[in-house]
Amino acid sequence: MTLIDTRTPNPKSFIAGSTGDWEVIIGMEVHAQVTSESKLFSGASTQFGNAPNSNVSFVDAGMPGMLPVINEECVRQAVRTGLGLKAKINKRSVFDRKNYFYPDQPPGYQISQYKDPIVGEGVVALDVNGDQVEIGIERVHLETDAGKLLHDQHPNMSFVDLNRAGVALMEIVSKPDMRSSDEAKAYLSKLRSILRYLGTCDGNMEQGSMRADVNVSVRRPGGEFGTRCEIKNVNSIRFAGQAIEFEARRQIDILEDGGVVEQETRLYDPKLGETRSMRSKEDAQDYRYFPDPDLLPLEFDDAFVAMLADNLPELPDEKTARFIRDFGVTPYDAMVLTLDRETADYFEAVVNFGGSARDGKAVANMLNADVAAFANSQGLAIWETHLKPAQIAGIVDLVAAGTISSKGAKDLLAIIISEEPEGVPAEIVEARGMKQVTDMGAIEAIVDEIIAANPDQVAKVIAKPTMIGWFVGQAMKASGGKANPQALNELMKKKLGLE
Repeated sequence: MTLIDTRTPNPKSFIAGSTGDWEVIIGMEVHAQVTSESKLFSGASTQFGNAPNSNVSFVDAGMPGMLPVINEECVRQAVRTGLGLKAKINKRSVFDRKNYFYPDQPPGYQISQYKDPIVGEGVVALDVNGDQVEIGIERVHLETDAGKLLHDQHPNMSFVDLNRAGVALMEIVSKPDMRSSDEAKAYLSKLRSILRYLGTCDGNMEQGSMRADVNVSVRRPGGEFGTRCEIKNVNSIRFAGQAIEFEARRQIDILEDGGVVEQETRLYDPKLGETRSMRSKEDAQDYRYFPDPDLLPLEFDDAFVAMLADNLPELPDEKTARFIRDFGVTPYDAMVLTLDRETADYFEAVVNFGGSARDGKAVANMLNADVAAFANSQGLAIWETHLKPAQIAGIVDLVAAGTISSKGAKDLLAIIISEEPEGVPAEIVEARGMKQVTDMGAIEAIVDEIIAANPDQVAKVIAKPTMIGWFVGQAMKASGGKANPQALNELMKKKLGLE
């Protein structure tokens, strides 16, 4: 593709070198396994975790005379992905043979798309450290995956597992629009979120169903693009960021020492935190692309695209905007709540539980703080914990009604987490005597006692009213944390003459 610079150099992302500042240029080719029950050109299963070579047809094994037959579901998933990326859908595309030999690729070529992909240019919008960034999508094309070589099964031989051979992949090619490891990580996270919302890829990088080839080069800010190196098969968002930072520094050091960066494919070693050379980087001509003679051009009409577009789910950007507009949450809260579809659904289930809309901001505060802390401690998402939307809604309602304080809400949540996982919040509060003290007579008695016992502090507070927090804290302690903090604060000010 022709490289076009779409970004204005931003000093915030510059990398300092011994001879001046540098700018890193990042593009990605993300391989996303298509969600489908069978492979791209055969009826073999795509089930993950099956015994080696149990998901293999004669087509996948490259047997002579076997002809590929396109899987329509994979086509639908690719088009839906293109629509989710706001991309151009090409109603005519061509499958090509990409020729190279690996032992885990029996035909000796990969079926892919070269000049005529199924999806054209699109865009992914990011919010990175408060900056709004758009990353261009160059293309999305369908292709077959290779198998897997196993080198640890025998001291003298490598084994081949063809379960993955022929599985449908979408190669999502970005433009070289990213300028920092933070942007690259945000891009991968957002792309994975979009694919999961659409249901076109499960995004499980640890299983290899989504992996990234990361292209990295450096240049003087605003200068000509440098020579890129490709970091192959990165299977973690965190590792992608680490690989980019190491590779950018490696290239800067070479250039500042008067050397030349060689175009090559590299691998990232997370244990050592460094990239290492794998092979020289091939160009398109090295693969000797030509149209696959066994496959006709892929063609569909506007009605097919319109049908898929009409059935798209609400995607992260649209959901984020709606949460901000309808529920009054902050942009940050909305971003966190919409990272995955299940968390967003959980949030809405809490807000609307029982048919009465709650304060969205209060719900977001609880989910993104105490509930998220518990979920993270268990290595789970919020929706994967035992906490039910009805329970969170009950806690929010008790705070809104003044029945318990914000501290009481934390205590109540802790009880549900560790002691009464099936408990009903209102019943727990009643049974354990956790209700806030709202009786002004009882609160006044506590306030009078604290003031009478601390004349020195009274003088200090009168001289410096901001110190009233000490009195409020003492009164809350004396009430066992049950006094209504707002009523307590107002009464304390009145008694000390600070109003």
